[in-house]
Amino acid sequence: MIENYNLFLLICGVAFLFGALFPVIFKKTPISLPMLQVTLGVIVGYFWITLTFLDPIDNGVIIEKLTEFVVIVSLVSAGIKIDTPLSWRLWRPTTRLLLITMPIGIFSMAVLGYYAFGLTLGAALLLGAVLAPTDPVLASSIQVGPPNTGGEDTPRFALTSEAGLNDGLAFPFVYLAIKIAEAFSEGHGITSELLWEWFTHDVLWKIGAGLVTGIIVGKVMAKMVFSKHTKDTTISQGYVVIALTLVAYGLAEFVHSYGFIAVFIAAFAFRRSEHKHEYHEKLHDFAEQSEGLLMTLVLVTFGIFLGQGLQSGVELTWRVYIVSFAFLLFIRPIGGFIALSGLNLPRTEKYAISALGIRGIGTLYYLAYALNQGFFGEEDALKLWVVCSIVILISIFMHGLSANRLLKMVPNKAR
Repeated sequence: MIENYNLFLLICGVAFLFGALFPVIFKKTPISLPMLQVTLGVIVGYFWITLTFLDPIDNGVIIEKLTEFVVIVSLVSAGIKIDTPLSWRLWRPTTRLLLITMPIGIFSMAVLGYYAFGLTLGAALLLGAVLAPTDPVLASSIQVGPPNTGGEDTPRFALTSEAGLNDGLAFPFVYLAIKIAEAFSEGHGITSELLWEWFTHDVLWKIGAGLVTGIIVGKVMAKMVFSKHTKDTTISQGYVVIALTLVAYGLAEFVHSYGFIAVFIAAFAFRRSEHKHEYHEKLHDFAEQSEGLLMTLVLVTFGIFLGQGLQSGVELTWRVYIVSFAFLLFIRPIGGFIALSGLNLPRTEKYAISALGIRGIGTLYYLAYALNQGFFGEEDALKLWVVCSIVILISIFMHGLSANRLLKMVPNKAR
């Protein structure tokens, strides 16, 4: 890669130019920016045969760290722009998506992974865990608008809050998959001790500590930024966004909790402090632009990886496509409808929320993180990368083409 560094920079520059001119050139088309960026990467990867092959297994640590940073920046952006206050009535759709839809997705994909692809039990559970969360990065185009821009409709709010929280809540199942793979690799089975340790530490402690860490960091930083001592001073929004992101994430990881949860909660807690202040709009603008730049880099690289795979003749069986479409067209939408049943929402809103479960960069992070632990076999790892890559690719194009049309069916009413 290093010998092609300058040419790679040129390609990224073209992708960034797409991002800058996209609202002007493609404003009246159903094409989304991620579709363009991935397509550019696929073309480059397929025809640039002298480029070093981007093996996701050999480069797992790089993928993990790059996608990790993109996700936490997007979580801050999501948390800052939510206008809806914290109340049970307004957050009921989000709660149901997290507690009902996501487990349905995890279980369904685990079963399909085990029987359709012959994955081991741990790898099958990992497949379900990494594909279940709605991606906070690629879903940004269907989320709520900037802070203080008016009433938020239920679908956009539900998708924003779901994407902000389910990345962290999927982690317990990722850890369970890792523990199962580790147990089988050492010749042990699934024991009650394993499940109890997982439940008490990976579920109760890490989720609870992540929530508390996020609240503390968000409230403390808000006190500092909105202090009477700083009201006459212009505080750089860039420093605040990055500080909020890294302090929340770093502190949460230091106490062995979930950093993704802490980052989103910290951003939301920060926003609820002086929530009408115009400073939140500046923070959101910086976070959104940073997220877009990082997303471009990841999507172009992801496209190059896909193009190289096609060029090298990676075998894609019919099962991969059937399972991918089944998950995106049936499992997620049906799981969403089940979760939202009983709520006083119009059918069009339920359908939009259920159908727009975008998969993306968060999946790449979870998969790289789990495989980097070294407990999954190479055959399972290759199958996981192939299936997840195809699901993400299909999701980018399917949801990119349908998102605006689905959201136009929903009346944009303030709550």
